[in-house]
Order: sequence, then structure tokens, then C-alpha cells
Amino acid sequence: MQLNFKEIFTAFMVLFAVIDIIGNIPIIIDLRKKVGHIQSEKASLIAGVIMIVFLFLGQSLLSLIGIDVNSFAVAGAFILFFIALEMILGITLYKDDEDGGITASVFPLAFPLIAGPGSLTTLLSLRAEFAIQNIIIAVICNVIVIYIVLKTSAKIEKILGPNGINIIRKVFGVILLAIAVKLFAHNIKELLA
Repeated sequence: MQLNFKEIFTAFMVLFAVIDIIGNIPIIIDLRKKVGHIQSEKASLIAGVIMIVFLFLGQSLLSLIGIDVNSFAVAGAFILFFIALEMILGITLYKDDEDGGITASVFPLAFPLIAGPGSLTTLLSLRAEFAIQNIIIAVICNVIVIYIVLKTSAKIEKILGPNGINIIRKVFGVILLAIAVKLFAHNIKELLA
């Protein structure tokens, strides 16, 4: 087992950019307001497990149910698109269950926000380039960062204030919308080719 710190750092940075936990802070704050409490440990752990399991079984799992990576990414683009619309327009498309706190930690936080189609398809492409143990370490490092951000989201909210959060929400909503469009456009081309 050969650890390559350059591979670990590169995989970490790519996943960090795709997961965009900093950009998701407004969504996390919104979710916390809607459901009261988010279980940071549970959300981080579930997201990490989903990513590591998908790293090993993703391609074969999608093939088994007859879905290619591009179709998976297009479906993910739609989810990201609707989340971005919520952020930009200040509307609610996602309806809460009565069991809100537990549900919000898993859906939509752990999946699809953290371990979403973007990060899962990125894992499949990283696997083609890097050693699996280096990718696993990069995933674990990202899960630690995710946990820290989830735990400190209340403090971050106090520092930014309501106006700061609204500005960040709109800006990152537009960025998320752009990511959704890019993910859709890139993968729809592959599907139609």
C-alpha cells in the first residue's frame, strides 16, 4: 500500500470543490431553522459511508440497475437545480416530514447535498486516475471538514448575520445553479452522443 500525498491532496481538493461544504452553509442554516436540530455526526458519517461504498460499488451498482454514470449525473443536476432555485428565490420545494431532525440529517443533507451525484461521479473519475487508498484518505479528510462546518454552522451564522447569510445564499445559489447546468450540459452531451 503506497501512500502518495500529492494524490491525496489533489483528490481532497477536487472533492472539496465539488462537495462545496462552505457554499452549502446557507442551506445548512436553513435546514437547521426548519427542523431545529441537525445531527452533525450522523450526517457526516452517513455521507462518508455513502462515498466510500460508492467508490467500491458505484460503477457496478449503476450497471446492475441499468443506469450509466451520465444518466445518474443528469438526475443529480435536476436535484441541484431545484436546491439552487430554493436558495435564489427564497421558496420551499422540499417538504419536511414529522420526523424532521433525523430525516434532515440524512436527506437532503448527507444525500444529495454532501454525498450527491456530483461527488459520487467525481469519485468514479478519481478512481480511474488515483490509488484507491489515497482517495479513501481524501474522503475521510473531507468528512472531517464537513463535520467541523456542520458543528460550527450556528457560530458562522452569528458572525455573518441575517444580511450576510442572505447575500451568501443568493450568491451560492447562482453558483450551485451554474454547477447544475454544467453537470447537466456535460452529461446530456454524453447521453446524446
